[in-house]
Amino acid sequence: MVYRKSSLKTLDELDAALREAAIRHQFGVLGVHDLRQAMANKGVAFDAEVRVYEVCNPHHAKTVLLENMEVSTALPCRISIYSAGGQMEVATVLPTALMTAFSSSPAMTATASEVERAMKAII
Repeated sequence: MVYRKSSLKTLDELDAALREAAIRHQFGVLGVHDLRQAMANKGVAFDAEVRVYEVCNPHHAKTVLLENMEVSTALPCRISIYSAGGQMEVATVLPTALMTAFSSSPAMTATASEVERAMKAII
């Protein structure tokens, strides 16, 4: 259900690479959540580096939303970069796995597979 790759690159190097790869695969980065910073802003100490990227291809989003608006609860797709065990991990929940939570048509399944290929390539 989760696709993950390890890297020895820094968080900032992975950030730049992810943004470039998203563009190459016709996805946009809609937002980035720095969880360590967000927790610090609320007075919670959290030492691990974690950034969550919201990414989207609007054409694919439109396809699945026209089939089932409930899918909006799982959009946009997310890619997480976090520190674990002395290295960085880049991970996402696989879109095909997410689609099992919804009544999906063959078009939705095909779109989820296409998005999944792109997400793996971005990572």
